[in-house]
Amino acid sequence: MSEKTTAIDQLNLSGTNDGKITIAVIEEPYGPKSESVVSIGISLQADAAEPDWKVHLPKSNIDDVIAALQKAKETL
Repeated sequence: MSEKTTAIDQLNLSGTNDGKITIAVIEEPYGPKSESVVSIGISLQADAAEPDWKVHLPKSNIDDVIAALQKAKETL
């Protein structure tokens, strides 16, 4: 694959000793000419080679996901 990854941010994962939340943009994640996505990875250990969980969000879904997360936050 020809994907290119650009790191955006890395956050500490609350409730863990050294877990991380990583946010990146991946270009052509599924091969040439595929739409870029935002990748959000959750690692329970900071030195993990791959995240324990990962989600890819197309640009067209980001605003709706942010709105849903805000609603979820209000219920916590």
